[in-house]
Amino acid sequence: MRIDEVLLNEAKAYAAKNGRSLNSVMEDALRQLLNRSTEVAERPRVEIITSTAVPGYQPMVQERLDAGEKLEHILYDLDDERWIEEARDAAR
Repeated sequence: MRIDEVLLNEAKAYAAKNGRSLNSVMEDALRQLLNRSTEVAERPRVEIITSTAVPGYQPMVQERLDAGEKLEHILYDLDDERWIEEARDAAR
């Protein structure tokens, strides 16, 4: 078996640092690799839910942008409108 010299030196240093033999470190690494590939094969398929929304701004916002207004001004107005609605609801 041929192993990259840098990788082998790292494995030797790891083994020495942890008071283990190089053989036990290599066996553990191989076991982990094989277990990981088995776990991946056994995982259930994940279905990713995607949005059906059309990208872009709400029509009212887009109309104002098309008319030349800046988005920051439109958002400021929307915050004001929301605040006014919340105040009306609280007063009821």
